[in-house]
Amino acid sequence: MVSNNHPHNQKQPDKTLHSTNRLLRWTDVQPLVAICRSHAHQLIAKGLFPPPRKLVPGGRASAWVESEIQAWIQQRIADGDNSDPDAA
Repeated sequence: MVSNNHPHNQKQPDKTLHSTNRLLRWTDVQPLVAICRSHAHQLIAKGLFPPPRKLVPGGRASAWVESEIQAWIQQRIADGDNSDPDAA
């Protein structure tokens, strides 16, 4: 009997499924950032939040790049660690 335990025969997990460059719809973004959609769009207009990307040129559907959302979250954490508690 031939064994299929050779490394070339073993299926490797698809790492692209777990990439931080996925496109996320707002329903996925909102729980991560804990702000409402209208506030996110106000921040986008000020350049303070990552803008969404159109899923189809000229279309209505948009999504956010996960790595940009994660970077925004990490920056908020870093800003909080370095902020003056009396400066609010």
